[in-house]
Amino acid sequence: MFKVLERLLHDKIATEDITFSGSERFRGKIQGQCPDAALETCAKVCPVGAFSKAGIDYRRCLFCGRCVEACVKAAGAEAGISHSAEEAMPYLLEKAQEVTADIIRQKLGRSLHARHLDAGSCNACDFEMGAMSNPIYDLHRYGVHFDASPRHADMLVVTGVVTRNLEQALRMSYEALPEPKLVMACGACAAGGATYGESYAIVGAADKVVPVDIYVPGCPPRPSAMIAGLLAAADILAEKL
Repeated sequence: MFKVLERLLHDKIATEDITFSGSERFRGKIQGQCPDAALETCAKVCPVGAFSKAGIDYRRCLFCGRCVEACVKAAGAEAGISHSAEEAMPYLLEKAQEVTADIIRQKLGRSLHARHLDAGSCNACDFEMGAMSNPIYDLHRYGVHFDASPRHADMLVVTGVVTRNLEQALRMSYEALPEPKLVMACGACAAGGATYGESYAIVGAADKVVPVDIYVPGCPPRPSAMIAGLLAAADILAEKL
């Protein structure tokens, strides 16, 4: 413990650059090709139905590693898939490129404002979202701020699978956003909606209730991925202005 405190006092707090890769132990985008003999097995063990012959739906994916483990057991030495340390960002950067604070000011002429709505999360995404404002990630250096009211925001950031109790709140928050407006589905629950299955209490993914512009995969996503999503949103918003 004293060594940890000593290191913190010596190194101070260093703000990190936004990256699309995590530590060596981070379970990111799946790389390689699953052998035909293991496809059915890998698809069967996926708890959210993200794995299929057509590929992996990263909006649903929990990055739990079950498909990789099943592939190793079914194919042995011929197992072709593994987790990389890279973020799975195909849905995020489909329509926009990562931008910097200077580009946000250049394109928007001001800062970007977001309103967070928890539609029924386990709070994992919310904890990671809170970390964006600490000195390590320093969200505000990009000119991005969270507001208390959707009427003052440019976009809605939704976390959690949409529950029946909060479906109306999501619709009302979206309607309260001034035009032009964006929606970012943050995490596997809001993006894919399959994490908790189907029941009378669950509506599903955010795009079943409101139109979604950006999907940030992960369970939960890293703060860097969330910030990248917000920066990409500024690029999309600039096109709508």
